Amino acid sequence: MSNKALVKDYMTRDVITVSSDTSTAEIIKLMKETGHDGFPVKDNGTVIGMVTAFDLLIKPWVKKVSEIMSRDVVVADQDMSLNDAARVMFRMGISRLPVIDKEGKLVGIITNTDIVRSHIERSTPMKVNYFKKTLEQLYGVKPEVKQMKVPIEKLRPTQSKVYADELQGRTYEIKRGLAEPTIVVKTGDRYVLVDGHHRTLASYRLGCKEIDSYVIDIKKDMKLGMEKTADLNGVYTLEDIEVIDDAQHPLIAITTSMRKAMAGKKNGG
Repeated sequence: MSNKALVKDYMTRDVITVSSDTSTAEIIKLMKETGHDGFPVKDNGTVIGMVTAFDLLIKPWVKKVSEIMSRDVVVADQDMSLNDAARVMFRMGISRLPVIDKEGKLVGIITNTDIVRSHIERSTPMKVNYFKKTLEQLYGVKPEVKQMKVPIEKLRPTQSKVYADELQGRTYEIKRGLAEPTIVVKTGDRYVLVDGHHRTLASYRLGCKEIDSYVIDIKKDMKLGMEKTADLNGVYTLEDIEVIDDAQHPLIAITTSMRKAMAGKKNGG
């Protein structure tokens, strides 16, 4: 769980690039089509510059990328630690770094969105340690923890309800590659889902067969309290989970109220 995250673990490998001969009109069209606001400029496999929406806004209009691109480009090595890359981006006030291999060839791009994604995914170990210690205290066991893919069909849910709005949010995240692991307790041959019901149900409905999980193996076959509660609620499979539409997930409720507060300030409220 303590493995250091590297740039290559989170970078986007399918990078859209342009050449120095690309017209600025084509760059604007490409930005509209892709939603990206910057592209590495590459010639013969090597990054020679970067062109961004910022360049188009503040610099005089020109016809070609070669006349407007930034040539002093900071790049990251794919084996660089993610924290170091984030620190470089913060200090230089940039939102992306082209990533190169040992031969200097472009192999990816790392953005501030990737940094945020890594933060979310790596926050889970704190929860895992909490659950592990709780199990040790409650049952006197000495669990082992490992990260692995667990077949979704083998998961035993323990939560009877999920929020429709949060389920929609998790579906969005999964489609865009955010893979925050779930937390599972293995007891006997059962995989009991402890944390991650929204993302598991979202993955199930998207047709995924496996889900990345931290598995806390207690090395004993015993009925956990959360399993007994799930039995009482009639929850045995993901199909038994009720999706509620008439209430908001706490995260959505908080952000909604913040938006209303900000809108009120703008309107002088």
